[in-house]
Amino acid sequence: MTFAAHTATPAGALYTPEQRQRRDATVWTLVQGVLAPVQFLVFLISLALVLRFLLTGSGYEAATLSILIKTGCLYLIMVTGAIWEKIVFGQYLFAPAFFWEDVFSFGVIALHTAYLWALFSSALSPAGLMVLALAAYAAYVINAGQFLYKLRQARLQAGGAA
Repeated sequence: MTFAAHTATPAGALYTPEQRQRRDATVWTLVQGVLAPVQFLVFLISLALVLRFLLTGSGYEAATLSILIKTGCLYLIMVTGAIWEKIVFGQYLFAPAFFWEDVFSFGVIALHTAYLWALFSSALSPAGLMVLALAAYAAYVINAGQFLYKLRQARLQAGGAA
């Protein structure tokens, strides 16, 4: 597939007509559409387990496992999202339409990866690990909001109900 990676979009539009067609035609759009709510559900369960540990001191193992699952979901959605961007925009990351979302995604990934490092190196106490996980989760919520905003923009620009 060959096309210009930096095709100009109409003022304020997320997609050129060609990009919209590629977005609608690729299976990776469906993959992202499935993974995003799955990741959010995992996040909600994990958040409850982390808060339970911080409030009661019990359930450390369950909270830790849930954070590991959430982090795996994050890595998976990042890789598949990069593939989606390559197909739609011609570059794996930092396409102009999603530049700031991708930048913030790297912050989210950095915080989740810091959690993994701290867990496996025993650099933080259990409570410290959970606080770090909460910081990662706060960043994730902001990033998810960025993507939901872009989804709404795309629907409005397509003339659909948002």
